[in-house]
Amino acid sequence: MKISLARALGTCFGVQDAIDAALDPSFRDNLTIVGQLVHNPQVVEELRENGVRLVDSIDDEITTPNVMITAHGAARSVKEGLEARGFTVYDASCPLVMKVHNRVAALVEQGFFPVVVGQRNHVEVRGIVGDLKEYEVLGDPSEVERLAGRDRVGIVCQTTQQVEHARAIVDAIHARFPEIEVQFVDTVCRPTKDRQEAVRELADRVDLMIVVGGHNSSNTKKLKKVCDDRGLAAFHVERPEQLEESWFAGKSHVGITAGTSTPHGVIDAIYQRIRAISDGLEVGSRPVGGP
Repeated sequence: MKISLARALGTCFGVQDAIDAALDPSFRDNLTIVGQLVHNPQVVEELRENGVRLVDSIDDEITTPNVMITAHGAARSVKEGLEARGFTVYDASCPLVMKVHNRVAALVEQGFFPVVVGQRNHVEVRGIVGDLKEYEVLGDPSEVERLAGRDRVGIVCQTTQQVEHARAIVDAIHARFPEIEVQFVDTVCRPTKDRQEAVRELADRVDLMIVVGGHNSSNTKKLKKVCDDRGLAAFHVERPEQLEESWFAGKSHVGITAGTSTPHGVIDAIYQRIRAISDGLEVGSRPVGGP
């Protein structure tokens, strides 16, 4: 059985920078991260092992002098609130996420009603809209009715969305409300696009895809969706032990892709486990005994 890696996969620069910052030895036992630094269970475990404390919300008890904003970003008001409480705030926000914040602010300044294409309750989206007086979050073309009565709308994307999905929502707005002036800014980040393009390429060559990443990782889910949309068998796993031998029976070419929050060590462990499964299947298929 052949095993191929997507040409672009795993941690992006924004995620890696955040991980490196949080694991700085000077932060041991005196840093709290509000939320998950990145959506990957192995990274969360490593942070805890290195003395980093994690809380779900700024309303939770924080006992360290230092607080870190996750790679997903946060509203300016959140950072200012933490500083007002006496904490030293370290911002690990991905620069490409902060670019979305800036684009939204520019659209509002130009008089557009702000719209974010994404998941309403995702931490990145909450950060993007956190300082806005009014806004709308659209997750599906069927939701454009919420824009009734608007004259001008400015649209950005959660960085881990599929740009095709965003354009479908823009098209739905034009169709339903041709009178609305629409300004669309494609803020899907380049690492996300690279990984989606790479999995499309690989999907044309394999008969099974293993998608590696946190189950709460938006961009990893989108990689599986690419496969699902093509009718390609695909499984989303976080760890090697979640792989099932039955998935690989009768398969000749397996692809591996991974979201932008997935460390390369995890990808390698998945690869090695698939190799072991493949070797076992091949041994099992050989005739035993004989003349």
